[in-house]
Amino acid sequence: MEKGLDLKHILQAAYDHTMSPDEALAQICAESVLPVGSVACLDMSRKARCGIPEVILAEGKEPAHLRSIVESYVTSAGRCIISRLDPELAVSLMEWARSEDILSAWSDEGRVLVLAKGTTAPKTGGVVGIITAGTSDIRVAEEARVIAEEMGCEVRRAYDVGVAGIHRLFPVIREMEGCHAFVVAAGREGTLPSVVAGLVDRPVIGVPVSTGYGYMGAGQAALASMLQSCSVLTVVNIDAGFVAGASAAMIANLVVRS
Repeated sequence: MEKGLDLKHILQAAYDHTMSPDEALAQICAESVLPVGSVACLDMSRKARCGIPEVILAEGKEPAHLRSIVESYVTSAGRCIISRLDPELAVSLMEWARSEDILSAWSDEGRVLVLAKGTTAPKTGGVVGIITAGTSDIRVAEEARVIAEEMGCEVRRAYDVGVAGIHRLFPVIREMEGCHAFVVAAGREGTLPSVVAGLVDRPVIGVPVSTGYGYMGAGQAALASMLQSCSVLTVVNIDAGFVAGASAAMIANLVVRS
């Protein structure tokens, strides 16, 4: 179970007349935002409102600010996801978590840390397939994996099955039958997402990866190629593993609920 703001519980209490409408409104307002000094204003109701948990982006934050934000959030919500985290800072946060009896799960490739205090990730029954063209694309795919799993989905993975050896892809497509949505990450010329989208009858989200070099390198050629896809393909920004994983999980969870 997850902690944090429980809108359904508050609304049920108001419906049952165990809480007045004014009390319900006051509780929602008080618990939906968590100020952290003058450096952050955390959204505690994002998951209840949007179905996507709040994720703290470590990149660009001062270590002291990040530490304060993480400690405040996990203490209040019981669960905290930190993305694009420096490995040395991850070690420091995990040491702090251990001292507070907070469980931690670190994805070294995805640079994502999940902290949990008395909570477990939900299981929705949604299934997301994540595929990469090359080994260099795994870091982005792993970011997508963590957020999809945190949103309750089972994730099936297949890495390094790009079009330079396209025969590697076909067994993967058969094995991933039953997935509700796909995330396909590719750098260089970015062809693989279009190919996958032409082989499956489920939504495919293409993630351009900032691999490749020279003219239109660093993901630019991959982005342009995916945007010009003949196959029906949804495309996110370069290296946007979080956005792709969350989008795929939302689709999968919607399918399961319908």
